Amino acid sequence: MVATIVQIIRSGGLVAYPTDSSYALGCHIGDKRAMDRIRRIRRTDKNHNFTLVCSDLSEISTYARVDNWAYRLLKAMTPGPYTFILQATREVPKRLQNPKRRTIGLRVPDHPLVHAMLGSLGEPIMSSTLTLPGDDKPQTDPQEIERLIGHEIDAVIDAGSVGIEPTSVIDLSAGSVEVLRVGRGDVSAFR
Repeated sequence: MVATIVQIIRSGGLVAYPTDSSYALGCHIGDKRAMDRIRRIRRTDKNHNFTLVCSDLSEISTYARVDNWAYRLLKAMTPGPYTFILQATREVPKRLQNPKRRTIGLRVPDHPLVHAMLGSLGEPIMSSTLTLPGDDKPQTDPQEIERLIGHEIDAVIDAGSVGIEPTSVIDLSAGSVEVLRVGRGDVSAFR
């Protein structure tokens, strides 16, 4: 199954896949067409923030500038249901960065299927929480995802129902800690 998912991603496909917080839409990091498909499905504009889902901290340092204090924080909180906003490196295509701040969201989820996908792919997955227009919570049920958007994507990876909360989003890009969204991850340590 993992080899099939990775082949779909490598060939420009778009998949709905489970994470440790909810389902997400994922594609190859350099694929502009797949990125545009995510924007159409979610009805977002060009300022929508994408996340790079990484296998471990060593990948994060390739795509973001990480100071020692931030690295210690990342090490303590990953893997887990957190998205960290950091200053992007030159390895990150400009279209993935926040256009004004030159930042990127990065996360290391705690889900065995995602780790298998990332291990086989050998690079991060460009990702966006699967929240559909008009919904205030992300999608959690693979059969419902198939019914709603199965015709717009290339695969729905069925790992059963997962959580209903998106990740907690923590901004580390300005040299301090700012909680931007409270989600599944406990943020009490950041306040």
